[in-house]
Amino acid sequence: MSEASRRFRQLLPEACPDEHVVGVVTMHPQFTAKTYHPQQLLDELGLSYVGAKSAVVRPDKRRGDGEPIAMETSELFVAGRRAAFTLWSQRMRGGILPGGDQLLKVEAVRAPSAVERQRGIEQLPPDNTLLEVGLHLPDGLRERILDTFISYVEMLGGSAEIDHALRVPGVGFVPVRLARVEVDRLALFSFLRVVRPMPRLRALHPVGPRLSGEGAQAPVLPTEGPVDPAVRLAILDGGLRERGPLARWASSHDGPDLGPADPDFQHHGHNVTSAALFGPLIPGQRAPRPFGAVDHFRIIDAEPEDDMALYRTLDRIDAILSENPHEFVNLSLGPELPVEDDEIHPWTALLDAWLADGKRLLTVAAGNNGVMDRPSGNARIQVPSDSVNALAVGAADSSRAAWQRASYSALGPGRSPGMVKPDVVAFGGDQREPFVFAALPGQSAPSLAYGTSFASPSALRLAAGIRAHFGPVLSPLALKALLVHCAEDNEQDTAERGWGRLPDNIDAFVTCPPSSARVVYQGKLAPKQTVRMFLPMPSDVTGPVQITATYCIACPVDPRAPRNYTSSAVEPIFRPHMERLTASGRTAESAPFFQARDYMPEGELRKEAHKWETVKHKTLTFPASKLLRPAFDVRHVFRLDNLPEGVSADASYALIITLRTPQTPDVYDQVVRAYAPRLEVLRPVVDIPITLRT
Repeated sequence: MSEASRRFRQLLPEACPDEHVVGVVTMHPQFTAKTYHPQQLLDELGLSYVGAKSAVVRPDKRRGDGEPIAMETSELFVAGRRAAFTLWSQRMRGGILPGGDQLLKVEAVRAPSAVERQRGIEQLPPDNTLLEVGLHLPDGLRERILDTFISYVEMLGGSAEIDHALRVPGVGFVPVRLARVEVDRLALFSFLRVVRPMPRLRALHPVGPRLSGEGAQAPVLPTEGPVDPAVRLAILDGGLRERGPLARWASSHDGPDLGPADPDFQHHGHNVTSAALFGPLIPGQRAPRPFGAVDHFRIIDAEPEDDMALYRTLDRIDAILSENPHEFVNLSLGPELPVEDDEIHPWTALLDAWLADGKRLLTVAAGNNGVMDRPSGNARIQVPSDSVNALAVGAADSSRAAWQRASYSALGPGRSPGMVKPDVVAFGGDQREPFVFAALPGQSAPSLAYGTSFASPSALRLAAGIRAHFGPVLSPLALKALLVHCAEDNEQDTAERGWGRLPDNIDAFVTCPPSSARVVYQGKLAPKQTVRMFLPMPSDVTGPVQITATYCIACPVDPRAPRNYTSSAVEPIFRPHMERLTASGRTAESAPFFQARDYMPEGELRKEAHKWETVKHKTLTFPASKLLRPAFDVRHVFRLDNLPEGVSADASYALIITLRTPQTPDVYDQVVRAYAPRLEVLRPVVDIPITLRT
């Protein structure tokens, strides 16, 4: 405390808005749960919580037996006047311990250094360059912090592009032009959280060398309109020519404040739109009829090297989402920035906020950086595919039965929560088996390419097909859960392929496989609410019963604290036999189902971060004799104290359950008869050709 107080006193007044500074309180690793938050200590000292991040420490002492070991813990950012930290130090020296026993749960306190706030600065040129600066922006001090920051940057000979600042609750990101030699002094601004080179917008170019379809016949496009014109997909990309071959099913729109279109970006936009309409095509063969119509919104122009392109593009995305009610959205671009464990980028935070109510399904390309260095993290999924409320899509290298993650497709894991990323992979092609698109305007050969940019809209197409088939009865969140639920597994790790590869048509989603029955639960849960959801288990079933269950929730997020990013969790307790009671006799015994250790490292298990995942998926097999009216008791746990105005604490949820009973071939008919009063049979509202397998 003495050292922290000394360092705060050394800061220039210009770096401390209204004499306020931000310190770091490191919690003891065995006291990181919400119940141990040192609110009494902070209140007594006149300090306030403004954010958090994860760290690994070896504590001086350990509760219980054994020597202390390195463990993951929480570091809290706390703000207050410099005098408050000085008073804390003086009271400690005088033997007065503030906060009662809460101080015993604190391992250390420090003033953050300039070095720990910097990322990748050594790569910058020496002259004036564009930086991305993340700031703590707590309510009440927000405008004062920004005004002081502008003046501080000007004092260092730079300029803050405050008109292009991006703000999410509690955090803001500001572009700053400054000479590299001044970055160390910039990083001493007391409310600065992170400073790094301004990320570039991912270029919309093919992953490898441009492929030629010369000599191949273009796919034959259908003559009919979309199956269901009410199903509309929003594609946010590089543009689409208005009178091109896709005009029958796709409309072109320009986002706000755009310059001329770039022909190469329109080429990318054409391919993305073709993937959303038809999926991967076969040269010379007839393309399937599109399930829905596409509204293609151009969000970039012919100035790709504009150093402010990243921020201008996000502004356009925000405006499009606020003005258009599309339930199905695809984004195949973003910052050229792999996910970081201790920071939430504004692209991710903004999109998660738009998706928090579960009323939109957003597919996001995971990134084409999978061939880069893996130990350094440069091969990890790119922002904003770390969004916990979106469906991040990687690429598979083949549409055939034998498939792998495409070598270029970005790898997981994601951040915790959001550990399993990408969520799924879909066919994205490679040089040996490229993704085939409709011919470009004025050409007779098909367009060929490969990348996660095309796997992502192809995945969205499947969701649109399910919606067209069943109508609006299934929510966008239920469609996301259904995509995960039906993904095809392989021997690769979840960091390679997420939950699996999506089937290439909607058959697997809209029909039950032989000897199986599938049910969908969907709705909203209030905080602390518990709902019992029965599995459709008829009494006559015999032999082994395979149960596959998938949970998805959508919830508000807290970008101040990556460790505690999701506000909600569902705790599904599996009760396999309703007549086998606990010792108290009050409820049925529980059995493990969603074991976190199947995809979480040991450090994550210790802190129980798996509890806060927004997607859970598992398959287990039980003897029929061990099952009697099996059910999941699902409880909504909520941990965000201060919700943004107008945001509901209720969590949208979807649960998909499939029972497979090889010794009971008519299980579907049995379920329909036994559960008719409680379950509604999903019936097609639009006739779509599908392949029935027996």
